[in-house]
Amino acid sequence: MKTIGVFDSGFGGLTVLHELIPLIPGARYLYLGDTARLPYGSKSRETIARYAISSARFLADQGAEMLVIACNTATALALDDIREALPIPIVGVVEPGAQAALTAATESRAAIAGSHVLVLATAATTQSGAYSRTLGALRLRATEKACPLLVPLVEEGWLDSSAHAAVTLDVLRIYLLEAFEQAPEANVLLLGCTHYPLLKPLIETTLKNLHHPMQIIDSAAATARAVAALVPASKTSGESSRPECVFYATDSIEKFQRLGSAFLHQPLSQVELVDLGG
Repeated sequence: MKTIGVFDSGFGGLTVLHELIPLIPGARYLYLGDTARLPYGSKSRETIARYAISSARFLADQGAEMLVIACNTATALALDDIREALPIPIVGVVEPGAQAALTAATESRAAIAGSHVLVLATAATTQSGAYSRTLGALRLRATEKACPLLVPLVEEGWLDSSAHAAVTLDVLRIYLLEAFEQAPEANVLLLGCTHYPLLKPLIETTLKNLHHPMQIIDSAAATARAVAALVPASKTSGESSRPECVFYATDSIEKFQRLGSAFLHQPLSQVELVDLGG
């Protein structure tokens, strides 16, 4: 049984775990949400690297044989530091999302050179320029749009009821209109935050109302596929296999269980509180 560690500063990485479970059903999963030290986006690069390395080492100490950095901020600012600190395979979320955008561009009618990727992400991720650099290396034009209100809207659960969803739709419409002013020719939309898969239905609705069709790339799903590609086929087979999931959080167990259940689409029955220091 392969032991795979999944790390995020909070809850968003559970969307990656949600995609991983059906792809590698026989694995043992260790998930850590560093909720005591979030948000990472307001911290310096040095502090983010220190937090991320300590979290990664914790999962390795618990037996993780492979690590998924299911956090865009940590991937953008500290992936190289984490790889230097640990001797196990490590996958971030930026490269798989960019590769999926390249595949979408290749499969579309437009030539790669004519494709323009719009990346929706947090302010910290956009400021890092990680997606622009990675997409640029793949010869894809990119525009990154910071959407700071989307994460709190998702965590407040303003997705389902008509009244709350209407507010989220308004916010999405404003962000997308601003983005289209910068990149009117954008034809691929990359969700550069692991919270955003929960917004995908509302994003599709907004794009339809704006008469701006785009192919949507879910970086959480792309990351899960990249991880599955590294696991031997024998590890992924077996309909009777049931994944074992162990959850850790550094603060607020009750909140982690409540919000995490929405991200993972199943109840989080037990979460262990751990102290990783400051």
